[in-house]
Amino acid sequence: MGRNKIIFVTGATAGIGKATVELFAQNNWDVIITGRRQERLVELQTQLQEKYGIKVLSLNFDVRDLVQVQQQITNLPEEWRSIDVLLNNAGLGLGHGPFQEADINDWEVMLDTNVKGLLYMSRLISPLMIKNKKGHIINISSIAGKQVYAGGHVYCASKFAVDALCKAMRIDLLKYQIRVTSINPGMVETDFSLVRFKGNEEKASTMYDGYQALTAHDIADNVWYAATRPPHVNINEIIVTPTAQANAYHLVRDKDLA
Repeated sequence: MGRNKIIFVTGATAGIGKATVELFAQNNWDVIITGRRQERLVELQTQLQEKYGIKVLSLNFDVRDLVQVQQQITNLPEEWRSIDVLLNNAGLGLGHGPFQEADINDWEVMLDTNVKGLLYMSRLISPLMIKNKKGHIINISSIAGKQVYAGGHVYCASKFAVDALCKAMRIDLLKYQIRVTSINPGMVETDFSLVRFKGNEEKASTMYDGYQALTAHDIADNVWYAATRPPHVNINEIIVTPTAQANAYHLVRDKDLA
C-alpha cells in the first residue's frame, strides 16, 4: 500500500481549519496541524489519532513570525515533507469602524497574518512541492477580496492582496504543475466575528441573526472538492455565499423576505 496523502493546515484548531482537518482525516489523509495555542493542538491531535487512526504532526508556531516559520518548515521530518496540499487558512479581521478612526495595531495584525503569514508559508513550502513534482496551495480568502464594503478597509485590502497573490503564484508555479486555488466565502458563522469585535459576544452574534449563514463544514467541503479533482484539473477560485447573501453588500434576513 502507498502512503496516505498529507495536508498541511494553518490555523487548524478552530473554525474552517479544524473542520477541514477533520474532513481530510475522515478520508484517510495524514495531517499537519498548526496554531498558536499548544493545548488546543495537543487536544486536536489526540482526537484525530484516536478517532481516525491517521498520523498527525502538530506544530506550535505563529505564521506572522518568519523565524518560527523557517525553523518549523526547515526542520520538518523527512516523512512529512511530501506535502500534497497546503491550506493557508490562518487569518482574521479586527475592527469594523471607519478608516479614519481605526486602530493601527489592528492593521498590523491583519496584514501580518492574512498577507505575510500566507507569503511565508507558501514561499517555504512551494520548493518542497516543486522538488516532489506535485502539490496544491489552497488559500482561504473572502468575498472581501472581491468587493470593498464600509468599515472593511484594511481587512478588504489584505484579502485583495490574497486574490492577487493567488493569481501570481498560479502563473509562477504553472511550469511545475503546482495547483493554486482561492476560496472566497461570504458570511460564515465561526469565531471570526467574535475576534473581529474583540470578544463582544452580543455584537458578534447579531452578524448571523435572521438567516442561515455558512458553516465551517461548508467551506471544508469546498476545500475537499478543490483538492480532490483529477491532477489535470485546477479550480482557480470558488466564491461561495449563503443563499441569503448575494454579495458583500446585499444580505436578506427573515424579516425582509417577500
